[in-house]
Amino acid sequence: MTEPAASEDETPQGPIGGFLSDAGELLSTLLDAIYTRLELLFLDLREGTAQLLSALLWGLIAVFAAAMTLLLGALAVIFIFWDTHRILVAVLLTALFGALALTAALILGAKLRTRHSLFAATRDEFARDRQQLHIQP
Repeated sequence: MTEPAASEDETPQGPIGGFLSDAGELLSTLLDAIYTRLELLFLDLREGTAQLLSALLWGLIAVFAAAMTLLLGALAVIFIFWDTHRILVAVLLTALFGALALTAALILGAKLRTRHSLFAATRDEFARDRQQLHIQP
């Protein structure tokens, strides 16, 4: 009896064919993992940028509104005491605003030292990938 001829669509069986097939699957899985991690990295970057720009815009609006409020409020208080103690009131308001500026600068410095970690989700995924690669034989 003769053996049936192998068709062109069949992959060669045996140690070399199995190795090449496994290597191809491993490479495909590795490329999928890299692609997924890069997508996550760029998503984190896009979200971080959008949040930063939004916070910056609203921060500028808040600073402008607060400055206008303080200026007009200080002028109103000075005008109220114009005939009696205008210089004393102006000095006290200047000291108050100086103390407020110093307090804000100290709080800003503390917040910058303890800022949020950027790309935390991406680093967690890379750590999980590293653990999985070490566990597998």
